[in-house]
Parts: sequence; structure tokens; C-alpha cells
Amino acid sequence: MKDHDYRRVGLKAGLEIHQQLNSKTKLFCSSPTELRDTKESSCTFSRYLRPSKSEMGEIDRAALEEGIGTRRFTYKGYDSTCLVGYDEEPPMEMNLQAVKIALQIALLFDMTPFDEVHVMRKLVIDGSNTSGFQRTALLASDGFIDLSSSRIRIDTLSIEEEAAQIVGKDVYSLDRLGIPLVEIGTAPDIKTPKMAKELALKIGTVLRACDVKRGLGTIRQDINISIEGGARVEIKGLQALELIEDIVKFEVVRQENLLTIRNELIKNAASVGEPIEVSQIFSRTRSKALEGKIVWAVKLSGFRGLIGKEVQPDRQLSSEFADRAKKKGVDGIFHTDELPKYGIAKGEIEKLLTTLGCSADDAAVMVVSEHAKACVDALYAVIERANESIIGVPEETRKPLSNGCSEYMRPLPGAARMYPETDVSPFRMQDELICRIKANLPELLDLKMKRYKREYGLNDELAKQIAWSENHELFDRIMKLWTINTSKDVKMNELKEAATLIVRTLESTIPGLRREGVSVNKLESVHFIKIFELIKSKTIVKEGIPEILRCLAQCPTKEVNDIAIDLGFVMLNRDELDRVIDSIVQSKRDFIQSQGLRAVGPLMGVVMKEIRGKADGKVINILLREKIAKSLETG
Repeated sequence: MKDHDYRRVGLKAGLEIHQQLNSKTKLFCSSPTELRDTKESSCTFSRYLRPSKSEMGEIDRAALEEGIGTRRFTYKGYDSTCLVGYDEEPPMEMNLQAVKIALQIALLFDMTPFDEVHVMRKLVIDGSNTSGFQRTALLASDGFIDLSSSRIRIDTLSIEEEAAQIVGKDVYSLDRLGIPLVEIGTAPDIKTPKMAKELALKIGTVLRACDVKRGLGTIRQDINISIEGGARVEIKGLQALELIEDIVKFEVVRQENLLTIRNELIKNAASVGEPIEVSQIFSRTRSKALEGKIVWAVKLSGFRGLIGKEVQPDRQLSSEFADRAKKKGVDGIFHTDELPKYGIAKGEIEKLLTTLGCSADDAAVMVVSEHAKACVDALYAVIERANESIIGVPEETRKPLSNGCSEYMRPLPGAARMYPETDVSPFRMQDELICRIKANLPELLDLKMKRYKREYGLNDELAKQIAWSENHELFDRIMKLWTINTSKDVKMNELKEAATLIVRTLESTIPGLRREGVSVNKLESVHFIKIFELIKSKTIVKEGIPEILRCLAQCPTKEVNDIAIDLGFVMLNRDELDRVIDSIVQSKRDFIQSQGLRAVGPLMGVVMKEIRGKADGKVINILLREKIAKSLETG
């Protein structure tokens, strides 16, 4: 589908970006924000969560669906989690460090902070929060970000608690619960799938310039999509950036196909019947799927040939029906567009259609279960979705699939989902705080990359690698120390050589040691600073960096100088270097006489092998050339 086709169908899309902040403690308590191994859990407890009414006396439709049933949720706690996370103690005041990071992000998007911040409760009873709600607060609004061809409005920025991490069926780990995150909501200004990906990437580059957490699961996107005549659909929890274009494309395809099906259903005067138990029809069935099971069915007038119609790649309208049925505890559905199949006999299908009173234009859907309640509940869910098919595209929240398609999760939440948090006082945003943050905004990544190339001569690949890395601050510190007391006329190639060595150490050597099983987490900034300080002063050789780091990881309190001496990576002084080169020149006098100055190249290799990196190659070349010239003069 080309871009002009998306304009024709009236595509509108907006992103919601959720990014964890790298604060030391959680948003409403003093627990640390580090994740734990679930094997280290020190306690477990269980909860039942049910929907509650908003201040307007309404129950949110999404929460109502999640709250149906009696699901028992189990939570894992640690020595690093606390009673606030267990919902056994009131929350503390909002984490000021997290607020500052969030405000920094807002100002980078040219947003306007609110004068006063009020914390709200967002009803969430899927088990991801012990209290049954998530605390959230609007911080800023009315910003923008520029893409290559357009400006995208950024409507809101909120700060809120991260959810608990699911680690098993209805089992959650509380180490992640309460980590501060920002939610950035854009206006529905996205007009093409390509624009959606570009926007996500551009917002990501701004976030990476700030003090945010890095790694898998620390950032995720929700995308809201609609087309003309369709409905707003939220596809939630997308982590793979490369899937965004396909997600948008396939949702447009789905809504177009659903609208086509709706038009056919209207033309057929389609209607949905009442559920009927038809277990008796299959009392002697040879189908393993139906044998001994309770079976309920419904007549879908005018649906014949449309239930099996594809709405997305490898997904049909029947998949939409099955998604709803599965939420009620059954494995799926059977429908007459695909039968006979699964061992169900043709005669059984004919008897089913007769019992339901189906004509040639009608279809039927069956739901099967060992439990009558699950069977009936699932069939009513299918009936609801079938009625929605006659209307068009239902508003809903959907889960992304690995191929770019999506499946049903729950209805879209409404206004009843939010209500005030009474345990946290509102606070006023101080102008002084905002001015201080605005005066110290971080350098954006594209500007940082340009500076690295301009000041240090790094190529595009290395400049991007270190600018995007969590090591960029350490790199800046080392390069700043490197340039202190350095002559202004120092050649760019020397700075380039130093910067390249530092980037490769941080971004290649360290990951390589980690892959070997070396505990590099014990290495600190001071270790790297000292190593490069000694390399700059030509005290140790750069070839020794990996082995020195390996030893430091095992014994981080040991002095870098002592390790370099023990490993033999200390630079030779001038007298020692003279003796080595003199010895080699004397032993190769005949070769020098026959080759003249052409002997410099071959003998450089001999000297370098002997020196093993313990002297600068340029110095060696100058000394060797001088001594060969002198040897030729003396014959």
C-alpha cells in the first residue's frame, strides 16, 4: 500500500512512548530500582483484584472485563522491596530526582510544564499492580518534534509507576513495580507507517540523551490507529521498533477488511441469534475435540462465507471471534465455514444447521468446553463480537504479534478508569526548578555525534556508537582529561587515535570480556580514567588494556601501575629501547649493507616483535632509521 493510499483511507495514528527513568529509587518509595533474579525472592503473597467504581459511580469497561472471574495473583517480594510496593503502607511523596528527569525530557520537546501537579489513580486489575491501580501524574503538555517532512505535536507527558513484571501464569515480580517512567503521548498526526517508525526513532534519540534506563523492556510503544469509517484501536506493548511499520500496515488492512465485511453483512440483512445448547447432536461423535464435551452454538444469519474471510495475514474474522472466546477460558471456536473438519461428520453439521434453523446464507458458531459456564460465557462473547461485525470496527486494545498482526486484549478504557489519588498531596511546580533544568539540558545525540566527529575526528560509526552508549559520559570525562595540558597544536590524528582507542575499549573490549565470563561489573570509572592517564603519559602500552582490565575485574582494589608491571606492559625507557635496537642492528649488519635504507621495513617487524608494544612505533621507526643510516656510514 503506497503513501497516497493511506491518505485516501484517512489513516490517523499516534504514539504513546513509555520510558523507564534511571532514578536511584522508585517513584513513591525509597526502594532501589534494580531488577532482581526471581530465585532471590524472600517472600510471596497472593491477592484477588476486583474493579471499583470511579468518583462518578461508574466502572470502567476494560477493568470490568479483566475483573470477571476469580483470578488469584501471586507476588514475589525481595529484601529490596517494601510495604509500599505490597500496598500495605501509604506512598511517600513523589521522587524529586525522577520529576527532574521527566521535566528535562518535557523541555527537550518544548513542552509547557503544569503549574500544579496532581497524582491520579489509573484502574489496573490485570494483576500487574498489587493495589489494583497505577499512580500517574500529568507534568507537561503542548510540545512538538520535527520529522524529515512534518512536525508532530506532542500532547502530554506524564510520570507514572512501572507495572510489576509477569514471571509466570498469574505470578508477578515486584522488583520492577514502582520504577518511575514517563509516558509521552503524541497527537494523531501520523499519516503513514513509515512516519510512525521515524517518529518512534526520533523520540527514542531524545530520550537516550537523558538519564533513562537502557536495555530490553525499559522502553515500549503503544500505537493508536484508525481510518475513516473505522475506529480507534490501541496496539499495546510494542518493543521491536522494526515491527512498527507492519503493525500500522496490517491494522489498516484489518479495518478495511472489517468494513468490507460489514457492508456485505448489511447487504445480507445479517443478524445474530440466541445461544442454544446442542450437546445432544454430538453425543455419539467420533471427533476427539467434541467427545464428552458441552457444546453450545449460535446462528449467524447472513454470515455464510464471511466468518472465514481473511482480515489480516493468517487471521480471519473467525480469529476475531476466537480471541473473545479464549478470554473466557475456552480453547477457541468452531464455525461452519470451515466444517466438516476435526473429525466432525457432515451429518452432524447438517443436523446442527437444521436445529438452529439456518438457511443457505447462514452460518453457525460452536463453543466447546468441559464446563457449562465457560462455554456459555465464551459464546456470549462471540455473539457480542458478531454483532460488532455488523456495525463495523470495534474500539479495543490489542496485543502485537511477531508477524506484525495483532489479537484482542480488552476493550479500550474510558474516563471511568481515572480517579484522584488521596494519599499523595498535589505539589506546585517551582519556576526556579524549571529554569535550572532548562539551563542545563543535555546535548541531543545528533549534536553529540557531530561534536565527536568535529573535535576528535571519529568516523560516523564510532561517533554514533559512543553517542548512543551508556558509556558516553565516561568517554567525555576521559577525553576531557586527555586534552588537559595538551598542546593546542596537537595533531587531529593523535586525538583521533586516542578517541578511537577509548571507544573500542568501552564498546568492544568490555563486551568481549563479558562474553568470556569476566565480571566486568566490578570495573569502575576510576579504573578506565587511570588506564588512559597512564597511556597518555606513555607509562603503559595500549596493547595491555584487555589483560589489565581482566585483572582489575578480579581484584578491583589493586593499583593499575602494579598490574601493568606484573604483566610486563610498562613502556621501555630510552636507554632500554636503544639497547634493543642496537643489538638487532648489530646482528643484521650484512642484511643492512645489502639492502640499505630498504632494511628499515623488515627490521621494524623484528624490533616490534622484540619490544612487544612496549614503545611507541613512531619513536621506534625514527631511532631504527637513524641507527641503520649510521651503520651504513661506518660500513
